[in-house]
Amino acid sequence: MTENILYPWKQETIIRHTQRLLWSYKYWTGKTLLDIDGTPKFIAQALWEAPFIVVSHGMEENPIFNYGNQQALDLWEMSWEELTHTPSRQTAELPEREDRQLLLTQVKTQGYISGYRGIRISSTGKRFWISDVTVWNLLDENQQQCGQAATYQQWEYI
Repeated sequence: MTENILYPWKQETIIRHTQRLLWSYKYWTGKTLLDIDGTPKFIAQALWEAPFIVVSHGMEENPIFNYGNQQALDLWEMSWEELTHTPSRQTAELPEREDRQLLLTQVKTQGYISGYRGIRISSTGKRFWISDVTVWNLLDENQQQCGQAATYQQWEYI
């Protein structure tokens, strides 16, 4: 395996993406997602190793994950390669997808939402509740929307 797959947080694009995640979260919520100082690379590693879930997807018609920290990979039972080729809607079961899409549409217009609860499914079929989820719009360096992200630290297998 290459270092980019084993340690995605070392990639320059992921280091920049981590900065977008953190900056956008603070922009919308007024809170810090990760209270840590250091170089951008150090911060990218800290977010990668954080004990809570952080994921994001792009702006495609059928958005594909472009980030998931190690905790997310473990929960969804995916490798970095698998995650970054997975449409984000596939982590919700069919009955949950309409509710999920309504949430994402609401976030797109409001900027962020906190307190979401829903059911998700891992790549091997394990179902789990996610609770107290914050979903926010990702902004690029020109403050243009470039995706959406989510974070939570509460999940329970069903």
